[in-house]
Amino acid sequence: MASKFQFIPEAIRAYVFEHAVRDTPLLRELREATAREPMARMQVPPDEGQFLAFLVQAIGARRCLEVGTFTGYSALCIAQALPADGRLTTIDRDEACTAVARGFWERAGVATRIDLALGPALAILDGMLEDGQAATYDFAFIDADKQNHAHYYERCLRLVRSGGVVAIDNTLWSGAVADPADQEADTNAIRALNDFVHRDERVAMAMLTVGDGLTLALKR
Repeated sequence: MASKFQFIPEAIRAYVFEHAVRDTPLLRELREATAREPMARMQVPPDEGQFLAFLVQAIGARRCLEVGTFTGYSALCIAQALPADGRLTTIDRDEACTAVARGFWERAGVATRIDLALGPALAILDGMLEDGQAATYDFAFIDADKQNHAHYYERCLRLVRSGGVVAIDNTLWSGAVADPADQEADTNAIRALNDFVHRDERVAMAMLTVGDGLTLALKR
């Protein structure tokens, strides 16, 4: 599945897919199943899923958090990269899409590594903080409703440990963030978050042209 916005020529994108993505029949099947969903473009592309898995392994993550599950593709990539005793908590409020996700997690043999929390993400994240889970996660991935991304970022930054990573999806928003004529609410929310993270002294950060734009924040 292609990303929403092609930051590189199609031929090079295809080359990256061929040489950087270690694909499996199950991942391909999940992409095909997701392609039939009305909001199919919400799924991360294969190269981004591969990169998330790489990040999880590179930092030695054992406890991961995801805000926005959809059909479970990114969760599957993350869970497969975890050690056998690793855990991923993923949050969503869509029972139909997450039912698709559960089926694929079972078939991949990683369902025991994934805890699905169904409900409003802010309330669930706040509950985790109230439950004493601050600074207990190694990695968090945010890919949900864009106007709440700044709120999710603050909660996730509190939930990850020092040296942990928060990854934020869609930070280039099909290139709209660089178009002054685009004043849509989602676009402005992403711009505001990009500006905030760029100035946030609590983290080291990088913005990548992976997928639809991926920002990484390393908690100091």
